[in-house]
Amino acid sequence: MSTSATPQVTAKRSVFLKTRLQAGLTVLSVVLTLLYPLLIWWSKGQIEPRWLAALLLLLVATRLPALKMSALARWSALAGLLMALAAVWSNALLPLKLYPVLVSIAFLLAFAYSLTTPQSMVERFARMTEPDLPEVAIHYTRQVTKVWCVFFIVNGSIALGTAIWASHEIWALYTGVISYLLMGCLFLIEYLCRIRFKRRHHV
Repeated sequence: MSTSATPQVTAKRSVFLKTRLQAGLTVLSVVLTLLYPLLIWWSKGQIEPRWLAALLLLLVATRLPALKMSALARWSALAGLLMALAAVWSNALLPLKLYPVLVSIAFLLAFAYSLTTPQSMVERFARMTEPDLPEVAIHYTRQVTKVWCVFFIVNGSIALGTAIWASHEIWALYTGVISYLLMGCLFLIEYLCRIRFKRRHHV
């Protein structure tokens, strides 16, 4: 009996460790993405860009578990790798400063593509807590998905502009602070609109 139980325990332990590893990599990826612009700004003049490229490579490495599930993740990882290689080859900061633009493009593509499918991205999130959504709520989630698409277009465009034409400090301030504040404001506005929408439609 103990012999037959051992493989089951081993399998459960393996699944548990794999899940913990994926969760850890996800947390690390989010933290690095949030801190990335500030780390690049802090390192300017102290570390050469070709060595800072290791930070971008680490970010790409944290996305490895997602590569099996999404073609977009694979293309994003490839683009990040090319940016890192460009920074190593040219020893310039610009390829590294373009990473926040890549993040906005990836989110834009994911949200925009979901509009061509039966369930929009926001609807998928909504169904995690409310599986049975009425038709009026489904329409609402599609509109919110479109709003996020517009946000990613604007955010990515500003990030690109600051990377190319603005000073290093302005780039870091926008991509490392202001863009997240704007995202938080959009989350808050959408949350308030959602409450009003639910009250109006009794959903």
